[in-house]
Amino acid sequence: MKALKKLSGETAIYGMPSIIGRFLNWWLYPYWTHVFIQQSDLGHITNIYAYVAFLLVILTFGMETGYFRFASKEKDKVKVFSTALFTLSSTSLIFIVLLFLFIQPVTSLLQLEGYTTLVTIVAITLVFDVLSTLPFAALRLSNRPIRFATIKFINIGVNIALNLFFLSLCPFLAEKFPGGIVSNLYNPDFGIAYVFVANLSATLITFLMLIPYMKVKFVFDFSLFKNMILYSFPILIIGITGMINQNIDKILLPKLLPESADPMKQLGIYAASFKMAVVLNMFIQAFRYAFEPFFFSQKGDLSDRNMYAIIMKYFAIVGLFIFLGFSTFTDVFKIIIRSNYHEAFAIIPIVLLANLFMGIYFNLSLWYKITDKTHYGALIGIAGSIITIALNVLLIPIIGYYASAIAILVCFISITVISYYWGMKYYPINYKVKNFLFYLVVALILFGIHWLVRTEHNSYLWLAFSVNIIFAAIIYFKEKKEILSIIKN
Repeated sequence: MKALKKLSGETAIYGMPSIIGRFLNWWLYPYWTHVFIQQSDLGHITNIYAYVAFLLVILTFGMETGYFRFASKEKDKVKVFSTALFTLSSTSLIFIVLLFLFIQPVTSLLQLEGYTTLVTIVAITLVFDVLSTLPFAALRLSNRPIRFATIKFINIGVNIALNLFFLSLCPFLAEKFPGGIVSNLYNPDFGIAYVFVANLSATLITFLMLIPYMKVKFVFDFSLFKNMILYSFPILIIGITGMINQNIDKILLPKLLPESADPMKQLGIYAASFKMAVVLNMFIQAFRYAFEPFFFSQKGDLSDRNMYAIIMKYFAIVGLFIFLGFSTFTDVFKIIIRSNYHEAFAIIPIVLLANLFMGIYFNLSLWYKITDKTHYGALIGIAGSIITIALNVLLIPIIGYYASAIAILVCFISITVISYYWGMKYYPINYKVKNFLFYLVVALILFGIHWLVRTEHNSYLWLAFSVNIIFAAIIYFKEKKEILSIIKN
């Protein structure tokens, strides 16, 4: 139980920058809905960030997880870090050179003809994000969550502050003081590019803060490089398929919707509601930051695999709390989101549930990482991507962005089941499946009651509070003894 308390503590510490920080970043989307009155502007931002997410995975190609694995095994951790950093630096340099050579086709692909400066800003930001992954991983592996949290907070603070500066303060000052310094420097036509300038500035500051933690030797171990690539390549496939499952909808929607539907406008409306639902990802990310180095360091020290089953159970319980809470209080979002973005609010419960299964799948994925059978993870990811792409392609022309929400839910339920089946074969753990299914059914019933009773004109907030309290009471009475036992030990 001490190991579980350690994981809980580190999840809480890593969660400060991850949950609180991501929550602050999360507010940027409601803010953008008020700044960018045209929904297509938010659509373009979402579309660009979807491509960035893919490129970030490709350019890091699983090296972060590979670093965890080999730095845990090798005595010379600096050699592992140096080999990995040299690899990422080389591939990033190749990427940036190729981008500048083919800048026009890239801007055409992104439907940003004439915005070469914007694409250049995004590319430079991406490179420094890639180079920052390893020092962040080193901080996690060396159990320095406070320093990790501090740097993350500063990154988030700078990004938010500059968004407010460029998108609100500068227009205000330019209007109030025409002919002043700000009015001469600020260009309203730069529009959404200011979002990416803010991001670049925050990324550069973060990178500079991480330099002291880049313990590098001028050495490149080719044998180690080959082993890391062999281990990490399936992780790359997993990462790419993960991005397909989470972000391909933001790329396919503008391409599959007819021009008459104004695809970028539809994407902007969808993105605003989708972002409200990814609040569950904040918890998942915080847990991931603590859990990944935890289970690598604990391998061989924990004789009882029930520890992983207990971790999974409470992860699922917290995830269900978040699902039910945000699904029953979606009307609160109407206060913070501009009214012309409310249209897609019905997808929020669907995406929340999908994100819950994504988190469960992440927990299940430890079996192929800890047994070095990462190729199974790649196969599972490919299966999920096929489902996601197929459902999006088939259904988007028929039901629009609802197809994307349904696709992500079906995908993550499917890969969760597949991973559980294979995991029980190669690394069996006595997960409390019946326990989870009971809580899932209870949460869905309570959500269904709320959804049926509420009306378009009356959200019945008292009902939302009631169903959440009932769910909490059920959890408390069923898990009271075990929770008290964990706290005491």
